[in-house]
Amino acid sequence: MSLYFIVEMKESLILALFSVLVLSLQAQESNSAYRVLQLPTSAHALAVGGENITMNDDDPALVQHNPALLTNVTPNRLGLSFMSLGELGTWSGAQYVRAFGDRHTAAAFAQYRGYGEMTARDEQGTEMGTFSAKDIIAGIGYGYVLSDNWAGGANLKVVHESLGEFSAAALAVDVGLNYYNENEGLSLSMVLRNAGAQFKSFNGRNEFVRHNLQLGVSKELLHVPLRFHATLTDLTRWSKSDYIQADEKPLSTARLLTNHLVLGVDWMPSDLITLSAGYNFRRAYELSTLGGAHGAGFSLGAGLTFSRVKIDLAWSKQHVAASSIMGTLSFAL
Repeated sequence: MSLYFIVEMKESLILALFSVLVLSLQAQESNSAYRVLQLPTSAHALAVGGENITMNDDDPALVQHNPALLTNVTPNRLGLSFMSLGELGTWSGAQYVRAFGDRHTAAAFAQYRGYGEMTARDEQGTEMGTFSAKDIIAGIGYGYVLSDNWAGGANLKVVHESLGEFSAAALAVDVGLNYYNENEGLSLSMVLRNAGAQFKSFNGRNEFVRHNLQLGVSKELLHVPLRFHATLTDLTRWSKSDYIQADEKPLSTARLLTNHLVLGVDWMPSDLITLSAGYNFRRAYELSTLGGAHGAGFSLGAGLTFSRVKIDLAWSKQHVAASSIMGTLSFAL
């Protein structure tokens, strides 16, 4: 059996798995808890719009955006991330990547979102003390080099949400495929993120885990230090009811289409420095609809890459109430 046939067979099996997972999830729409799974884990990804599955960076934090990108991460590398959400709390995480042989790469990761202390009140509004709310994600990832240009990967993760004495939990998987041609500066990806189900509920209330089918492309110009990104998200959701709509202005067909699009660009004036910007059409529309138009949809960032250390910072408006600052640090151990 030839190596070419084996690679083609593996790619076909991954594509078939995508099809089965997507078809099985068609009925699960936007009535979903576990929104913490939708937050970015990489500051560079946030800087180019918050959704990116094609950046072939030496960044362990990208494992939760696309597990196939694990194969580009330096072995024995540790990543740390932190994002301030203003009054909405904080979002932090850690990732560790290790290679096994020439083709196999594994990762372990954890994320924590804290909402701070809240005041509990009874039906009459009388204070009854305080309680805390938090979300925790823990998981493992695996990436496999299929050929010189193709890689695949998968994540398995558990998400646990707690609100005072109540809690809920779900299991989710990500499956990703990446094509990367370094000579052409071209990266193409397909990812099914957060395909899963709840196994513990708040007081018996059944909630869906919102899956997200994504396609993406990144293209670096050969003679100019620019790299462009385009990501299509939520490709199984084309109903206007899946999105926030202004009462006085229904969602147009054009807006429904652009709500799936995220654009970004990197300018790399040197091997050391990267400056990034992005625009998320859906975030811009929904925040504007909710009254937070200033800066809605835009994101900015900068990164420094050294021989063993990579640092990224990003700014974005993630919520009507506040902007967010995110930083990621990764280094070889």
